[in-house]
Amino acid sequence: MASTQDFTAMMKDAMSAFPVDTSAMEGIFKSSATLNEKLSGVALEAAGKSSEISNAWTKDTLAKLSDLSKAKAEPADYAKAMTDFASAAAEVAAENMSAYAELAKKVQMDTVELLMAAGKDMTEDATKAVKKATEEATAAAKKAAAK
Repeated sequence: MASTQDFTAMMKDAMSAFPVDTSAMEGIFKSSATLNEKLSGVALEAAGKSSEISNAWTKDTLAKLSDLSKAKAEPADYAKAMTDFASAAAEVAAENMSAYAELAKKVQMDTVELLMAAGKDMTEDATKAVKKATEEATAAAKKAAAK
């Protein structure tokens, strides 16, 4: 009577002939975590600077509103105060929008630099992993062929 072939033993042998190297996955995880940390740092720094710009803009506007809200002796003084406020507000808005643009440009440049560096590192890691896997597969195939 024919016995059933033990596929469990055959699978174990096949899997042991082609070992899986988890260090590559660990390296990818570490690289990804490092990249995420750096990108988060860029975002948090940008958020802090954006908040500073917004805060300064608000303080400046409130100070100008304080001048605007003071009682005037002549009706024409109200019109002049309003014109001065509008002019100053437009000037401050232009300055702050420029500051926001500079901040956005810096964030963009920092992000591009990080992604370029990460891409280079990942390409190098992938090349090493593929080379190592090819060497191990070749060695395992030679070993299996020699049996």
